Amino acid sequence: MEANRPDTSTRILDVAERLFVEHGFEATSLRMITQQAGVNLAAVNYHFGSKDALFESVFTRRLGPLLAGCIAELDAEEAGGRALSIEALVMTFIRPALALSKDPNKGGAMFVRLLSRTLVENHRLLRETLSQQYSEFVQRYSRAFERALPALGGEELAWRMHFAFSLMFNAFAGNDVLKIFVRSQVVSARDPDMIVKHLVPFVVAGLNTPSSS
Repeated sequence: MEANRPDTSTRILDVAERLFVEHGFEATSLRMITQQAGVNLAAVNYHFGSKDALFESVFTRRLGPLLAGCIAELDAEEAGGRALSIEALVMTFIRPALALSKDPNKGGAMFVRLLSRTLVENHRLLRETLSQQYSEFVQRYSRAFERALPALGGEELAWRMHFAFSLMFNAFAGNDVLKIFVRSQVVSARDPDMIVKHLVPFVVAGLNTPSSS
């Protein structure tokens, strides 16, 4: 039976991941997924139950290890009990994201682009999944930023974290707007190492800006 083939669910997830990147959640139909995965709708229903559940599964298989990597980086940096610099704190997120973007076995650039696109689009399913399953990540980083920027009030700190993470996710989304400003085939905003080189100083400067209050 097709649904019992051991590689069926992985094949569905891989195809769905690619199509969600190319077309977005709303424009990707189950028919598109089943046709390109070489399965029938019963196989999708058997393994995932619905398009929403499939979308969540695409994320949880990649996002869990990514956020666990970020927390491990944070643990290592905080081991001495000291407050981190903003750059060190930002890099605890950037390093795992960069490593993931270079590892096809963990989703590579494809998943980073999907994660970035979905967060930028503020997708309901991912927002709910993050709040329910990955609250430790949110809490740990919120506390770390509070220690790193003690002069900021809670609301202003929340705004800065919002802008910083939005910028970081958007930068990895694969939208090469840079080519509008730099007409060169050599320079690309889809090169993860170049993104990090120019992104981190910009994010750190924004986070370190003196309070406007």
